[in-house]
Amino acid sequence: MRFFLRVLIVLPLFFSCSDKKKTQIDVSNINVDFSVKRFDVDFYNANKFSLKGVKEKYPFLFPPSFSDSLALSKINDSTEQELFIESQKIYQDFSGVKTQLGSLFKHIKYYNRKFRAPNVITLLTNIDYSNRVIYTDSLLLISVDAYLGKKHPFYSDYPSYIKENNTKDNIVVDVAKSIISTQILNNNNRSFINKIIYEGKKMYLLDLYLPLVSNKLKIGYTIDKLHWAEENEENIWQYFIEKKILYSTSTKLNKRFIEDAPFSKFYLEADQMSPGKIGVWVGWQIVNSYMQNNDVSLQEFLKIKPEDLFKKSKYKPRK
Repeated sequence: MRFFLRVLIVLPLFFSCSDKKKTQIDVSNINVDFSVKRFDVDFYNANKFSLKGVKEKYPFLFPPSFSDSLALSKINDSTEQELFIESQKIYQDFSGVKTQLGSLFKHIKYYNRKFRAPNVITLLTNIDYSNRVIYTDSLLLISVDAYLGKKHPFYSDYPSYIKENNTKDNIVVDVAKSIISTQILNNNNRSFINKIIYEGKKMYLLDLYLPLVSNKLKIGYTIDKLHWAEENEENIWQYFIEKKILYSTSTKLNKRFIEDAPFSKFYLEADQMSPGKIGVWVGWQIVNSYMQNNDVSLQEFLKIKPEDLFKKSKYKPRK
């Protein structure tokens, strides 16, 4: 985020509770305390007289290089104001999102009693898609201008697989993913199977933390793409086996099957019908199979090596 972000140190969280196989749990008695501050509102409504108060309220968002003259120029820029106005049409009232975040934080605390809900700050970042959510153990920054709806004209030049996840409902999913990324450490094994199981572990935590959120939203697929993955699971797995992909350490596989993309690259005619990051989806199914077939605590699940998880998963793709 060009103007407002310093380097934020992410601290890992440690789990302390036993495994809960049921994803829908009662969190009504769990208390979380966090605030929501609207930097976007405070900043874009500021003038040369009130700017000082905004800087005092959010000192960490004003590095020394961000002078008052630069701030006022940004505030008065017509394009910036248009972005603010459009964001306010959707997020003038942030209470609905706050409720979703509260539920998420309660679920995380249920599984990890040491978790402390971060304070939330909303801001605009000129639709900086790669930094839509920034999380540390005590602070959560959300760029609301990246969640104006997949049909918003501001996103007209974005590819459809990106626009699909530019909705209000995606905020809580992206927040959960940001927190989860600090809770599951990669063991640096470069094999493809290791990478997709690592991603599958993160997806499994999404299931625990967001039990009422659809698989479509969690994986970021359209309904058609999700159905394609479900209907072709056996074919996908057979392809990975036949092409000897599972234990390959080729980094080219990341773009083909793990990273966000309009479709996965099998180099077949049907490629464009497939969703991107199909390896993440397969890893999710392997991890689900492991948790269904093994009685382990969540702590044990997080620590198990991917190769051991795979062997004990008894994974069989759906036909």
